[in-house]
Amino acid sequence: MEEQIINRVSSSNLITFDLEELYSPGERVLFDIKILLFQELILKEKDFRDFIKGHNWAQYSEKHVAITCTADAIVPTWAYMLLAAALQPYALNIVFGSLEALENQLFRQRLNLVDWNKFVNRKVVIKGCSRVEVPVAAYVETVNRLRPLAANIMFGEACSTVPIYKQKKV
Repeated sequence: MEEQIINRVSSSNLITFDLEELYSPGERVLFDIKILLFQELILKEKDFRDFIKGHNWAQYSEKHVAITCTADAIVPTWAYMLLAAALQPYALNIVFGSLEALENQLFRQRLNLVDWNKFVNRKVVIKGCSRVEVPVAAYVETVNRLRPLAANIMFGEACSTVPIYKQKKV
């Protein structure tokens, strides 16, 4: 008689948390204010306001935008605010900072929508491999949210995990 192969992973009570499923689709764009500075040093208010009025903001439709300044210049806060106001009707998301900061914010927004109650006293595997790049910050935030709830937290794949946290038995 042939022995039946049993997939213990699929029959276990592990919950796999796949951060890739929280990836926000859409193009990411970095808007560097450096190109609008006079000699990459000075922001001229009149020229900047003229740019804001005349620029084609529709090109940022359905895109995620990070606004920054890579020049070593002092840029007044209101300049970033004007950019955000001009982008807001078009862009899906706008953040101040790098593309990495943008990605972190996108994952944070999606993590805010998760029903964390389903992880109470459960064994959770945070999936490690994905087709999209998941920022380390998203993994850290996931552990922060799971730690008070889950019985066990592991990282990797269900067949090969790294233990992260185990609730103490009382």
